[in-house]
Order: sequence, then C-alpha cells, then structure tokens
Amino acid sequence: MVTTIVIFLLVYVAMGVGHLPGFKLDRTGAAAVGAMALMALGYISPQDAWNAIDYKTLGLLFGLMVVSSAFVVAGFYDKAARWVGGLRVSPPLLLGILIVVGGGLSAILTNDVVVVAMTPVLVSITLTRGLNPIPFLLGFCFAANVGAAATIIGSPQNMIAAEALELSFMGFMKVSALPALLGLPLIWLVLAFMYRGKWQQVPSQGGGAQAGSAAQAATPGIPFDRVETLKAAVVTLVMVGAFVFSDWPHMLIALAGAAILLVNRGISSKNMLEHVDGELLLLLIGLFIVNQAMAATNLPQHLLAELSSIGLHLQDPLSMLAIMAVLSDLVGNNPAVMLVAPFLHGAAHAEALGAAIALGSGFSSNIVIFGSIAGIIVAEQGQAHGVKISFAEFTRAGLPVSLLCLLLAVLWILYLT
Repeated sequence: MVTTIVIFLLVYVAMGVGHLPGFKLDRTGAAAVGAMALMALGYISPQDAWNAIDYKTLGLLFGLMVVSSAFVVAGFYDKAARWVGGLRVSPPLLLGILIVVGGGLSAILTNDVVVVAMTPVLVSITLTRGLNPIPFLLGFCFAANVGAAATIIGSPQNMIAAEALELSFMGFMKVSALPALLGLPLIWLVLAFMYRGKWQQVPSQGGGAQAGSAAQAATPGIPFDRVETLKAAVVTLVMVGAFVFSDWPHMLIALAGAAILLVNRGISSKNMLEHVDGELLLLLIGLFIVNQAMAATNLPQHLLAELSSIGLHLQDPLSMLAIMAVLSDLVGNNPAVMLVAPFLHGAAHAEALGAAIALGSGFSSNIVIFGSIAGIIVAEQGQAHGVKISFAEFTRAGLPVSLLCLLLAVLWILYLT
C-alpha cells in the first residue's frame, strides 16, 4: 500500500510541476512509468490494469483528433488564423474576434488541437503587425479553455466526465454551453482593461520588425485546400448530427468519421496521424492505471469520507465545482477529472454534476500555465518564437478571468439545482 501511494504521489507531482523533480521525465513519461512500475511490482495485475483503461473515452478522443487533424493538413486552421490576424481593425476588436473564433472552434474541434495548430501563426501575425502578442495569445488560450467547456467534444476532461456520468451530447450541452458562451466576453473585458495602452510591441517582446519577420519565416503557411476542408466540415457536421439525434455510442461516431477522412486520395493518412497527440493518449492510459491501483488501497474512499465530514460531497455539484477549481490548478484539468471519475457513477444530479466538472476544470485552469494543456502549449510555442509569457503574467491575467468565470459558474449551478 505504501509503495502504491508513493508512486501515485510522484506521478501527480509530475502532473503539477510538469516533470519529475531531478529527472527528465515529463508528465506523459511519469504516467507511463508509474503504470509500468505498479504492474511490474504486482500492485495491480495486468488484467486489472487493462480493465481500468476507459477505451470509450480514448476511442472518442482519438477519433476526434483524427477529424481535427484533417482540418490541420487542409490548411484550415492556418487560413483561419491568418484571416483573423489580417483584419484591419483596432487591437481590442481584434482581440474580441480572436476570442470568439478560439472559443467557437474549441467547442467543436477539441481545444488542444486547435491551440497547437493556430498558436504559431498568431505569434507570427501579431509580431509582423507590430502588436504585443501576449494579450492575444492569452485571450486565445483562455477562450480555448472556456469555450471547450460547452460540449462533450470540447476537451478530453469533458469526454471523461460525460462517459462516467452517461450524459448525452445535448444533455451535456444544455447545462454547459450558456455559461461557456457568457465566459468569453468576460475574458475580453479583463484583457482589454489590463492591456489598455499596451497593445503595441516593445523590443523585449520580440525585437521589433526583425523578430516579426523571423517569426513569419519560422511559420510557413499550410496551403489551403478548399475541397479537403469542405470534406472535413461535412463529416464533422454529420458527426455532430449523429451525436445529437442518434443513440449510436459517441466513440463509434468519432471513429467512423475518422475512418472516412483517413481514406483519402489527396492527403496521406501518415500526414493526418502525425497530428494526433499520442502523448496525451498515453498519459491518459497511464493515469487510468495509476488511479485504479490507488483506488484499490481504499485510501481515496477514506479521504472522500473526510471531505464529506466538512461538507464537500462529490455528488454535490457546488462541492464538485470547488474541488475541480482547486485540483485543476494543482495537477492540471485532465488529471483532476480522472481522479474523481471513478466516483461519479449513479449521481443523482448527473447533468448538473457534469456542468460543475466541465466549468470548474475549464474555467479555473486559466489561473496557472500548467492548469491546462492549452496553457502549456501557448507558453511553449510562444517561447519557441521569441515571445515569453511568464508565470506571473499568465496568472496576473488568468486569475481575474478565472474568478469571474467561476462566479458565473456558481450562479449557474445554483440555478440548475
């Protein structure tokens, strides 16, 4: 039992810090090593480890990643980013448009893939225009996390929660879409206020026009393929229709859409599969196994009993909202949802609980960079293109955004219950 707890804690330290201290072992590596160590030492049997893996969530996520990758290789994300960045509007209005686009795309095409595809182009465009890229990158990141809370397919944690609670696509959307939509203007209000008079680029943010030219050269555009984009859009619309109007399992709908797009005469399947985030899938597999081994010790059940004694119940939507808000900033939003997923079955207020998980994990993850994969991607890709978003600056903007959004979420959960 002690060994299992130690391994579990080390894995989740890596989730929070980004790596295992003292080792070059990142989040995915830590989850994989933790799972393998627990199996090798006999603290979870191979069969129990296999049974712990939620193949429905993984299948759904994989299928949606493939569908989203079709938009990547067709040049849609690049085209969208360049279209938004090329609009000759004032910086505050440009920020608002970017927030709407980022939030809307993330609700339909999974936020992590959208952020990966569009961030380098946005850096390049803002630097080329002589704009301070930081408020635009932060707005895009915050909108991706908030907008993704609107639907089951917006983020991996939504998929995990929806599968655990057995929520339908529309059942999930009707309790999460409105607060997610209302959260987008709150992002704009905070950032527009904080960065008033700071819209223009300064040398420390990229070195002037030379940095902008370098960034533009570093991110060559993907040629826009209208036919492939249209094909991907049609498949996506059909999938969403199937999610809404059919009883076909979500995983099978996503896999069917992925299969159709992979059989392609113009784009190789290899190019599409290169954009599937295999590391995220492996991280989730590792965490499923580690969490199951921890559950077998009965320690989580004892901790839940202690939480109940102070008024925090996992079956209570407001309590869940608070738990998600804290956990997401300690270990990241995906691992946070995975920790509570085994205890969600049979909830009396399943839809309200699903909303609490989606809104709590999505809204609070904007407080710190490592609260979400989207935050990590924006910070790392910005750094790669000469734009440093410090931990302090991210939190200085993300904290008021998250607090306002969480206040909105509290009012919404109270309304639902």
